[in-house]
Amino acid sequence: MTLNRMTAIGNLGSDPEMRYTPNGNPVTTFSVAVNRTYNTQDGERHEETEWFRVVAWNQLAERCNQYLSKGQKVYVDGRLRTDRWEGRDGTPRTTIEIVAQNVVFMSRPGEGGGTPREEDYPGEAFGGGGAEDDLPF
Repeated sequence: MTLNRMTAIGNLGSDPEMRYTPNGNPVTTFSVAVNRTYNTQDGERHEETEWFRVVAWNQLAERCNQYLSKGQKVYVDGRLRTDRWEGRDGTPRTTIEIVAQNVVFMSRPGEGGGTPREEDYPGEAFGGGGAEDDLPF
């Protein structure tokens, strides 16, 4: 048995960006900042921020693009995908992204946190498959 699953709760670093594949499938990308607070052995409190690139497809892509904005708190559940390519300078490049399967909007636009209300969005959690076979990039 194998498992490839990633769950993250954090805040959007910028507004989502939606594009369309040559076949007309919508794909939305956005970044999520996840903060981790810990105490050192000296008792000092530190905070680290990890950034995750998220990719949503089809109906999920449309909903994320419509309802999400910079600073909003979001719950993302999906799988990790590694993308490798050669940069313009010939250097090999690698990025890891979360291919979203479910996204829960945890705050309204303009808010940095809070609990979502069902009447704010047509459904709390949105799921969507992926049509990765025709990536636009």
